[in-house]
Amino acid sequence: MNNILVPIGTSPNSSDTLQYAIDFAANFGAQVFVMDVFQVMSAAGSLANVEQKVAQSSKERLKEIIDTINSNGVEIKIATYNGDILDGLKSINKEFGIDLIIMAPRSNDIQDELYLGNTSGRIIKQTNIPALLVPKGTSFKPIANIMTAFGSGILKRSRVLNPLVAIKDKFRSSITLLLVKRPGYSEDDLQINTAMLDLSQQVNITEQATTYLGVLEYFQKEEPDLLCVFRRKRGFFKKLWEKNTIPKSEFFVPIPVLVLSVKKE
Repeated sequence: MNNILVPIGTSPNSSDTLQYAIDFAANFGAQVFVMDVFQVMSAAGSLANVEQKVAQSSKERLKEIIDTINSNGVEIKIATYNGDILDGLKSINKEFGIDLIIMAPRSNDIQDELYLGNTSGRIIKQTNIPALLVPKGTSFKPIANIMTAFGSGILKRSRVLNPLVAIKDKFRSSITLLLVKRPGYSEDDLQINTAMLDLSQQVNITEQATTYLGVLEYFQKEEPDLLCVFRRKRGFFKKLWEKNTIPKSEFFVPIPVLVLSVKKE
């Protein structure tokens, strides 16, 4: 894990998320890209340097945030982008190769009852980059116990597990697999990928209406430090294929959530 990206919005909690990302990155010797996006559409006859001025202002704001945190020896780079955040993420990923996005679940301008706001929801839904959702105010600590929950054990590419493997190896984490048999499951869904089985010595199987209900069933018992789920077209966050936002009534855990993508690239 070499390159970690942190999208920074206007939330007053941005520095907390960045501090978590830096403390996390320090364990891997990774560098952190701090990203901000803005939208300047210059009309005919407007000043040619408007975009440059806005970009400079954005960089200065990011520097102010960076100055408030402990860099912990981690190399921090600033990236700004004029346009949509998804285009910015794809551009940076193409240039540098982003291994992980770390962000808070909800953007600052969304109602409190939402777990994923429009911005964080779009990033989860529309990119293939692994993401770590870190609740606001969370301080980094070594990840000892991981619950990996899924409704299908099918993985066409074992490399989607790379971030999970890296975390397990670095912190010597214990991983529990939770297979949730949901309505309409197939026998193939019950065949767990061998690479996933190699990560764990414990597999729990339950039958629930949703994967999230399965997580709730085992959450207190397992007391995980991290929940790992998979981003599928009909998977854990399938509601995202209908809308970007996710209410807390449909999903909420008070710990970091690692989202791995099994979408076709």
